Amino acid sequence: MKDHKSHNLKFNSYLDKLYNSNKRLIIYKVKDGYNLYTDFSKKIILTNKNINNFFNLLKKNKKYRKETDLYIGFFGYEILCNLLNIKKLQRIIKKIISKNGNIDILINNAANDDRHSTDQVDEKYWNNRMDVNLKHFFFTIKSVLGGMIKNKSGSIVNLSSVSWMLGEGDKVAYETAKSAVIGLTRSFAREFGKYNIRCNSVTPGSIATERQIKHWLTPKYKKFILDKQCLKRQLKPQDVANLILFLSSDTSSGCTKQNYIVDAGIV
Repeated sequence: MKDHKSHNLKFNSYLDKLYNSNKRLIIYKVKDGYNLYTDFSKKIILTNKNINNFFNLLKKNKKYRKETDLYIGFFGYEILCNLLNIKKLQRIIKKIISKNGNIDILINNAANDDRHSTDQVDEKYWNNRMDVNLKHFFFTIKSVLGGMIKNKSGSIVNLSSVSWMLGEGDKVAYETAKSAVIGLTRSFAREFGKYNIRCNSVTPGSIATERQIKHWLTPKYKKFILDKQCLKRQLKPQDVANLILFLSSDTSSGCTKQNYIVDAGIV
């Protein structure tokens, strides 16, 4: 059986630990958002038990990832579905667990930071922002808790945003939801810590993701951010991914109920 090195995948020490542990991981994300595995040279993730089979599958059908609700990942699974459809999302998670066993690690990452003013927000838009940026966090966690309780082990990482701490004033509904992620994280950590389930949040600053570069990271805004940061460099997705990997691995076994900020010193 080939290992990840034979496929030219670049691992750091935390990713190595996860790979070798064979833990099952679920990542939730949105297109052009944070991509935990982009920085390991390929936009695919696989379990080491079936890595070769999956590579062969991709070679035969390049459209595979676009046509299915889920695909097996490098050390877990990526869910490709509408996160607003909670029942379907729960069915997919249940299907994964029934076929492959309980989930060890959950990363809630999907969100949308479209800019909006208070005048633009009506009840429908407000509810949609809560659904997109908060609601599915709760129900994905709830869906994997049973297995984590049974295993007496688990790590949950929820993505927030430094924008609510800064009060940027151009996306009030998004910032409200992202601040609530911290409360949700701390509540779950307290309630389920007795089962050795850890729950932490990660709060990124200005990160040069594909989406941010496309929509918001203009030269003027980049200069504004760098002037405020203690560290004078543009943060990249891997800066966030490295911390997530640390919190997912057993190296962080004593860490829970905490919020970790990756913002180069803006706050």
